[in-house]
Amino acid sequence: MAVPPPAPMTHPAPRPGGASAALGGAEGGAAGGAAGGAAGGAAGGASTGAAPEGIPPARRGASAAAAAPRRPSYERFRAPQDGRATALHAGAWWLWALGLATAASRTTNPLVLGLIVGVAGFVVAARRTDAPWARSYGAFLKLGLFVIGLRLLFSMLLGSPIPGTHTLFVLPEVPLPAWAQGIRFGGRVTAEQLVFAFYDGAKLAALLVCVGAANALANPARLLKSLPAALYEAGVAVVVAMTFAPNLVADVVRLRTARRLRGRAAGGIKAVLQIGLPVLEGALERSVAVAASMDARGYGRTAQVPPAVRHTTTVLTLGGLLGVCAGTYGLLAAQGAAYGLPVLGIGVVLALAGLRLGGRRSVRTRYRPDRWGVRAWLVAGSGAAVAGLLIHAGGVDPAGMHPGVVPLVAPSLPLWPAASVLIGLLPAFVAPVPPKEASQ
Repeated sequence: MAVPPPAPMTHPAPRPGGASAALGGAEGGAAGGAAGGAAGGAAGGASTGAAPEGIPPARRGASAAAAAPRRPSYERFRAPQDGRATALHAGAWWLWALGLATAASRTTNPLVLGLIVGVAGFVVAARRTDAPWARSYGAFLKLGLFVIGLRLLFSMLLGSPIPGTHTLFVLPEVPLPAWAQGIRFGGRVTAEQLVFAFYDGAKLAALLVCVGAANALANPARLLKSLPAALYEAGVAVVVAMTFAPNLVADVVRLRTARRLRGRAAGGIKAVLQIGLPVLEGALERSVAVAASMDARGYGRTAQVPPAVRHTTTVLTLGGLLGVCAGTYGLLAAQGAAYGLPVLGIGVVLALAGLRLGGRRSVRTRYRPDRWGVRAWLVAGSGAAVAGLLIHAGGVDPAGMHPGVVPLVAPSLPLWPAASVLIGLLPAFVAPVPPKEASQ
């Protein structure tokens, strides 16, 4: 029995989009003018091309805008991505780090010092980039641990003026000549003297870690651009010295990685000697390149100024710097908090006046200088707040900030000074986000 072939399926021809859009635009225009025509034209790509019933033409645009995804309000307060226009001023990082260092110098409590180091480490981990100088934080951290160990070793070998009753062990004592009275080598080692040495070394280690945090976060080139014109020549020397350690660390890491890839030992005295020569060679090549670039850019040019202006500049600058040193010493010393701040303020004013006059000798321009914005104020202000609050805590709660070692007691964490240290975490949330983190 023959099966008849299936009937061919027919589909209605699709309505041309242009005609449908025109028809919808015409219908919308008849319904509500120009706004309705636009809405009808947008709806014309549908099967009917007619405008929705019951919606006034004037409200169709508003309903479409309301249907679009709205940006959350909290995203407006998020830190922007780090770039040329949003870069944080390099001086803000140094002021923040110096504030933490000042706070660390006002206490010997290992818990507070550890909290300061933790705050600095968290901010560095959150806001450092992949630049060579950003890798120097680990080197400063290891240097701090080395300082603590060296301080303990010196305390064991050379003794300590701290009296103690808890003897741990006795080292062989070496007799010294009469002219070395008051110094001993070896002898009894007590728990009190080791705890005192640990507290002292931990304070110095915290200072080094704070400096390492500033070195890892602040761009040295931008810091040089932000210096006053009178300090430009000295700033070049300081910046070159500051970048020597990070570049040295980067060279050592690169060479050790290359030795591991070649199957050679990366540790030991022989490896250190073989790595040291390429590192010094790279440092010499960078020095020659920097000297050539400085010479090509006309470095060292000065303008002619009257002798009276030069003498006045010298007096103001030296007097201001001496005042800054004396005021800083007063703030760091235990008995100089009363006169330290006024002397520091007077020294800063004199130094700024001298730098202003000294800037007339420098003939240079600044290309795209970094701006000191609101975020820079927040970063620098957080470090200053930590320093001020811990200076105040040293006078209010000296027992909590300086735990005793005779008699030997366990240190306790003072609550409100510890909460004050947490203010230093503010740069981790307000500073611009590095490009690597922003892309994730």
